[in-house]
Amino acid sequence: MWQSYINGLLVAAGLIVALGAQNAFVLAQSLRREHHLPVAALCVLCDAVLVVAGVFGLATLLAQSPVLLAVARWGGAAFLLWYGVKALRRACNPEALNEAANAGPRSRKAVLMTAMAVTLLNPHVYLDTVLLIGSLGAQQAAPGAYAAGAASASLLWFFTLALGAAWLAPWLARPTTWRVLDVLVAAMMFVVAGQLIAGV
Repeated sequence: MWQSYINGLLVAAGLIVALGAQNAFVLAQSLRREHHLPVAALCVLCDAVLVVAGVFGLATLLAQSPVLLAVARWGGAAFLLWYGVKALRRACNPEALNEAANAGPRSRKAVLMTAMAVTLLNPHVYLDTVLLIGSLGAQQAAPGAYAAGAASASLLWFFTLALGAAWLAPWLARPTTWRVLDVLVAAMMFVVAGQLIAGV
């Protein structure tokens, strides 16, 4: 049982830590200290549900349904491009940056809905979390322990990222920092969207 748990922890950690759209969003929200802990919790919950679903059958279903993967691919690319354009607009336009700063914090619901979209409209989540982690977990001696290990990796990573970035926020609270962050977020969104469009 413990071997399956450790396998799940290590496999998930290797995939989650790689910088992607979800991590970029959590990082940005944490630096803004804008509902960053609920965002981290939502990411952990989504990952746990997707891992369990993948381990116990969804990985097989998705692998056999190119239509579902195509819908996720194009819908995800469109969303990521839209989100990237918004971030790039803030970075390139001082007025947009000021508008964002003066608009005040967004509601928790708005932030969580965006976090859910960044998470669930990104087909890489399904390819990594459901197909790869899930199909490996289905082969373990203790699939439940493997899923728990993968969920633990997600829990450790997202809360470490959220708390660490929020702690650094006072030192990074300068307009130039926000512009650089928005450029990085936009670049990450465009790269992931480009990979989806190219079928990588």
